[in-house]
Amino acid sequence: MSENKKPLLGFVHKLPSGTAPANSGKTRCPLCMGLFKAPRLLPCLHTVCTTCLEQLEPFSVVDMRGGDSDTSSEGSIFQELKPRNQQSQIGILCPVCDAQVDLPVGGVKALTLDHLAMNDVMLENLHGEGQGLVCDLCNDREVEKRCQTCKSNLCQFCCQAHRNLPRSHIWRQKKTSYHTMVDLKDLKGYSRVGKPILCPVHPSEELRLFCEFCDRPVCRDCVVGEHREHPYDFTSNVIHKHGDSVRELLRGTQPRVEALEEALAQIKRVNSALQKRVEAVAADVRKFSEGYIKAIEEHRNKMLKQLEDIRVQKENSLQLQKAQLEQLLADMRTGVEFTEHLLTSGSDLEILITKGVVVERLRKLNKVEYNTHPGVNDHISFSPQEKAGQCHGYEVYGAINTKEVDPAKCVLQGEDLHRAREKQTASFTVLCKDATGESMGRGGDNVHVAVLPKDKKDSPVRTMVQDNKDGTYCVSYTPKEPGLYTVWVCIKKQHVQGSPFTVTVRRKRRPHLGVFHCCTFCSSGGQKNARCACGGTMPGGYLGCGHGHKGHPGRPHWSCCGKLTEKSECTYIGGPSTSTSLLRTVAL
Repeated sequence: MSENKKPLLGFVHKLPSGTAPANSGKTRCPLCMGLFKAPRLLPCLHTVCTTCLEQLEPFSVVDMRGGDSDTSSEGSIFQELKPRNQQSQIGILCPVCDAQVDLPVGGVKALTLDHLAMNDVMLENLHGEGQGLVCDLCNDREVEKRCQTCKSNLCQFCCQAHRNLPRSHIWRQKKTSYHTMVDLKDLKGYSRVGKPILCPVHPSEELRLFCEFCDRPVCRDCVVGEHREHPYDFTSNVIHKHGDSVRELLRGTQPRVEALEEALAQIKRVNSALQKRVEAVAADVRKFSEGYIKAIEEHRNKMLKQLEDIRVQKENSLQLQKAQLEQLLADMRTGVEFTEHLLTSGSDLEILITKGVVVERLRKLNKVEYNTHPGVNDHISFSPQEKAGQCHGYEVYGAINTKEVDPAKCVLQGEDLHRAREKQTASFTVLCKDATGESMGRGGDNVHVAVLPKDKKDSPVRTMVQDNKDGTYCVSYTPKEPGLYTVWVCIKKQHVQGSPFTVTVRRKRRPHLGVFHCCTFCSSGGQKNARCACGGTMPGGYLGCGHGHKGHPGRPHWSCCGKLTEKSECTYIGGPSTSTSLLRTVAL
């Protein structure tokens, strides 16, 4: 088998003058930030120095995959597959993306060497005039030349030894004396200056062959040993097939990369729009809040001023009443003192002389009307939930209330005050007023209602009181049985005007049995024996009523009881003496 010399993926590729390698940025370790030293390629395709990986804290993981682990390593290439069972394994986390890396048996040093990174480091060193490169043979002197045949970096001394070995080494001289040497500065235009990749099992042999059966690179010693009878070929011959499969996979991956990039770009655009929208809404919130705060503060100041005005008004009223009472008290004391002194110290003639003046004064004082109770009270309350209108376009709440409900002035209203039906809801309204008879105009009063059967006072009917927030309260209840009921309505433990009162609960409304019609003749289709409860008859032997004839009420009515209201209770009472020919079944 002859090796194909076509340099598809050779070690040295000439770049145009002045062109930097495309991967020149991938030369520094993400941990130590220095140039790679023995870089290892992790399964997540991040590269880290061997020493840096060894410093990471390992952890134990349970490997359920057995020998199918996707951890890539040179050492694991030639390991036998382990049985598929649960194994305890050591792992680390990628310092770049935190991906879990299951270490092979050989540890960090068994991970795959990143030869691309090593080549990039070499190129970067070359561009730095060889700084940092040491001879591959002596590991001491700086590199000056490179052997293009064996791909070794050599110092001046080792280069001479490589070309001119002593005669005692004549066998080796024949092997290396014809190698091509190139100055290090002449390699700056190349894209690859890496060393040959040697077999990890046979370190003196290069990996030039590829085992198709094991799907891995091998050396010539491997194909006569462990890989004997396996199909193999030179790497240059199989690279097209395997390279094409990788390219095909790459072509399938690139659209996903573009889709992810577009998704991230959309997220960035949405995030930018989100930030702008948040800022705009925040400005609206601040503007609204500041306006609302100003409105609330203004409403607060109005309420405080109103409260102060109420205080001044009530205090003035109290002071005026106080002054009037004090003046009246002083006048009465003067009259009492003078009269007592007159009666105890005056002579008969003196009493008779001054009697007229004293009597006139005392009578006048006794006729003066005055209120022994304060003319105003201290009833002032704050209702925080009461609507107070708008202030600068904002709805505000809270009101100062000085009115006090007077149970004696409250009024009961409603059609169901004194009548109700069994098992039907009855309702009435309580209108609360203050001492002047003015409506309270607000809710919040404690209205207590009790509905008691007269014969079962220990079984009150459940009542519902709804506060309409405008000074009125809707009271509803549902009596279960007919009879007389007593209704109590109290506010502040006092009966309101008209309480208590009696309600007569009648039986449930009885539905009509007949037809709500205009006349018996029309509704019965001309039947002579059809009767109507209104008592009307027609000439010619017709027993029922007709339009304009005797007994016809002049408008539609019920055939069963003669009532003129369609929605009414039927009063028909059947019996042996009642005619059974009343019109009940014929509809209009």
